[in-house]
Amino acid sequence: MKDIIVGLDHIGIVVRRIEDSISLYEQLLGMKLEKLEVSKKHGVKAAFLSIGETNIELVEPLSESSPVARFLEKRGQGVHHLAFRVENMEGMLENLKDKGVLLVDEKPRIGIEGGKIAFLHPKSTGDVLVELCEH
Repeated sequence: MKDIIVGLDHIGIVVRRIEDSISLYEQLLGMKLEKLEVSKKHGVKAAFLSIGETNIELVEPLSESSPVARFLEKRGQGVHHLAFRVENMEGMLENLKDKGVLLVDEKPRIGIEGGKIAFLHPKSTGDVLVELCEH
């Protein structure tokens, strides 16, 4: 199996109050709420919205100690990460590691939606947090 990126999976946006943000995206932009989920394991409440082929993941921290809360405190609301859909996650991570890319996750873990995810360190991706997703 070839390790490839097959497309943009979603854009992650950190918000202070997810309910306010859902309203904004639905009413002003015409997006559709697909799912609202609380993940204590990941320390976030997440809303998944879609319009056409585009997906947005709104993320609200559940506690002040979560990495998302630290991001919110430091940078405020806004784009947190770009997530790309991949095939052969393990091969992709190995390939990126061989190219000298710093990995936040050396091995994939299970994400909020149940698929494999792994993050690439922003130091290797032009200061943009990149998530890889395999459904």
